[in-house]
Amino acid sequence: MIMIEQDLPNFSFKFCDDTLYAQISGEIDMEIASKWRDALDFEITKNHARNLIFDFSTVNFIDSSGLGVILGRYKKIDRVCGKVIIHGVNATVYKILVLSGFDKIMKIIPLVPMNKQAGENYEF
Repeated sequence: MIMIEQDLPNFSFKFCDDTLYAQISGEIDMEIASKWRDALDFEITKNHARNLIFDFSTVNFIDSSGLGVILGRYKKIDRVCGKVIIHGVNATVYKILVLSGFDKIMKIIPLVPMNKQAGENYEF
């Protein structure tokens, strides 16, 4: 089992086996979206991630630029037949994700803190 951790302002990553765990906090808006996108792309490519789990337990807002980042990473993961999960979503962000149709293409788990540690089994 390989486990790699990287911390950047507002977001951190853990990688285990074929799954990238990405945690972000605060607001996902135009100011942070491009840095987050670049960091996600780097981690996905470097680790050859097949699955992606977003921990949104400390996210309180997301705008269209943040939604674009998620959708773009979904497309990358989907190309390798992987899965994407957004975990720990508060009611406001959940509503935005559902209204945007994200629940049709990926699993969204509301109001549950991320209890899984990198390396634990996660049902896709």
